[in-house]
Amino acid sequence: MDLALAHRQKETDTTPGPEALRLSVLMPVYNERHLVETSLKRVLKLNHASISELEIVVVDDHSTDGSWEVLQRVAMEDDRIRLIRHERNLGKGAAVRTALAHAEGDVTIVQDADLEYDPEDIPSLLVPFIKEGADAVFGSRYLPSVYRRALMHRHSMMNKVITFVSNWFSDLDISDLETGYKVVNTALLKSIPLRSNDFRFEVEITFKLAKRHARIFEVPIRYLPRSYEEGKKIRARDAILAFAAMLRYWMIDDIYEHDEYGSRILVELEAARKFNLWMGETLRPFIGDRILEIGAGIGNLTNQFIPRELYVVSDINPHYLHFLRSYAHGKPYLKVLNIDANRKEHFAGLGEEMDTVLMVNVLEHLPDPVTALQSARSTLVPGGRIIVLVPATPALYGTVDDVLGHRERYTPTRLNEHLAESGFLVETCFDFNRISVPAWWFSGRLLRKKTFSKFQLKVFNTLVPLIRRIDRLWPWRGLSLIAVARKK
Repeated sequence: MDLALAHRQKETDTTPGPEALRLSVLMPVYNERHLVETSLKRVLKLNHASISELEIVVVDDHSTDGSWEVLQRVAMEDDRIRLIRHERNLGKGAAVRTALAHAEGDVTIVQDADLEYDPEDIPSLLVPFIKEGADAVFGSRYLPSVYRRALMHRHSMMNKVITFVSNWFSDLDISDLETGYKVVNTALLKSIPLRSNDFRFEVEITFKLAKRHARIFEVPIRYLPRSYEEGKKIRARDAILAFAAMLRYWMIDDIYEHDEYGSRILVELEAARKFNLWMGETLRPFIGDRILEIGAGIGNLTNQFIPRELYVVSDINPHYLHFLRSYAHGKPYLKVLNIDANRKEHFAGLGEEMDTVLMVNVLEHLPDPVTALQSARSTLVPGGRIIVLVPATPALYGTVDDVLGHRERYTPTRLNEHLAESGFLVETCFDFNRISVPAWWFSGRLLRKKTFSKFQLKVFNTLVPLIRRIDRLWPWRGLSLIAVARKK
């Protein structure tokens, strides 16, 4: 079975290959007529075994010094350059967003046109992607190296203060927040909404990668600083803006673009850490040693139940799969598969080896839940358990259910019928989370809201230790149903 799982993982793994990467270089340009040609040609000279393909997406941010004419001439000489021009000056962050929309490589790096960063360092930044399965790699001007140029003291001290504050709020331990060399997995980067139009882009991308639990590495790089007389654009006011940006992106969880999977609202609900711990402790007594978790999301239950003899996590959301593959690095017992519960062929190769199947908030999304349960049953040893959690009480169905893609809310009778029809013997069926019923009805049925505010979720999460002790005392059914059943 382990060989079959390894084959399935290889089929569904969309991370870059182990030898070389397709590299997208994004170059925002604004009034760099004297330097941009040299900068471009240095990038074009990149010829390293770690780079299988190279593309350069250049965005001229409405330069007025003749940079556009230089760019047009250079672009005509090499078809690896894609040239775009803004009709008005929008800022570095806006130029990066425009360029990113055209990026097609496995990984993406921003290369400023001012020659402060040397493209010869880029191959070393790719090593953690190839060797360690990194999500992002930051080039650090301050890590120990064979040699390092002495930099401006006051500028370096300010950068270290900014980095210290950033580390405190983001809970990362990096040495150079404001580095211009940040290489990020392209699919991951495109799934993150980027709002900043200026140098606050560096803060924004760092905080959002941290909130997405990206695996970030650092590599020492060289740095040739420009003086303000030579055209350096960053100023002291940018430090103040950076601190303000840290506060903003620490408070706001704007980390997923809108997509068909509802990633944004799901991650908001999953952010209630104490609630997830409560759910995990409720399910733990029924969990075995060889587990298949269908619809694992970003692993809020997974991380409570590992290590195990074998733990197979699955999802259909490509962003969640990317996270899970990164999370599984260094955990030999944790396997990641792309499983659509409605497709029987996705369960091929799993055999009858699992003693537990976990389906939390999955069944209500499926057009044919019985087929999905039968497919899950095929992976269980005789007597193996399935644990199902679904939204309860049809009368609570409202706008939040619509946004989450719920096809229905269950009664105990209907859930038990589905399990019996699928070849399971129900051991127990009980409700969960009664306290949230009034808030769900008020938001989804009365006010017809499509999400819960972050304030509501924080208050709820804070009160969970008290709520869980008195939850069974409320006189109505729970917001969710949990059923535990055995394979006949």
